[in-house]
Amino acid sequence: MKSGFVSFVGRPNVGKSTLINRLVGIKLSIISDKAHTTRNVIKGIYNDDESQIVFVDTPGIHKPLNKLGQILNKGAYYSIDDVDIVCFIIDAKKKIGRGDRFILEKLNSIKKPVILIINKIDGLSNEDIFLKINEYKDEYNFKEIVPISALKGNNTSELIKVIKNYLPDSSKYFGEDMYTNKSLKFMVSEIVREKILNLTKEEVPHSTTCITEKMVKDKDKYIINVDIIVDRDSIKRIIIGKNGNMIKKIGILAREDIEKLLDSKVYLDLYVKTVKKWEDKESYLKDLEFTDFME
Repeated sequence: MKSGFVSFVGRPNVGKSTLINRLVGIKLSIISDKAHTTRNVIKGIYNDDESQIVFVDTPGIHKPLNKLGQILNKGAYYSIDDVDIVCFIIDAKKKIGRGDRFILEKLNSIKKPVILIINKIDGLSNEDIFLKINEYKDEYNFKEIVPISALKGNNTSELIKVIKNYLPDSSKYFGEDMYTNKSLKFMVSEIVREKILNLTKEEVPHSTTCITEKMVKDKDKYIINVDIIVDRDSIKRIIIGKNGNMIKKIGILAREDIEKLLDSKVYLDLYVKTVKKWEDKESYLKDLEFTDFME
């Protein structure tokens, strides 16, 4: 039996969350076209008859501009240090840049296998993919280079085979029926945050936080209350929308995904609260699980 921890690292928006969802077979990490959507170190668990792979989805590594950025990077660096294999994911449709080289510099200090995953190959010719491989192979001594499409599922089964070659011999760390280490309350909160990011686009900053305050089973349905924490009244007004139209859309879309997650009917209430100071907001984040990396 082989088991181990595999970290996905890379710049924001290269498809780390989409890939972990694809490999595990269930939506664990939220997806948005906004950078830094993933703010938490989320473990997704893949099981088969001969192995268990614990995938660690991380925030995109970037040059931090504020305290939130510092926390996101700290979570990503932690995941590099505490795993058996590191997978560096890049966007096949973008040229290598300073952000990629910044991450490669960080990887130079680790002594564990690093696999390059070239994501988003759908729509590219074999020649384009070959050129991208050549672009990166001289930058770092990768153990393997695997081109894939996380969105389409192209070559993801081959990626699993490659990763298995570098797993240590070990018994399984988690039960075979587990697919994540995160609580259902956390996953509900993240679903609501995903809908906010996707519906409001650039109007709402990433400092917006969602916390599931109540989640109880009542006969044939779940009753769930989620607090949406913002730092400005102007953001609160955007999320609520004219005549409450935006918060209604957020609730409808979130409820659909939550019902799929829980396989049950859901009664969902959303409450938008303004917390203007980071120190006050930090008290709300105690239940959010990404505060594991706060000092």
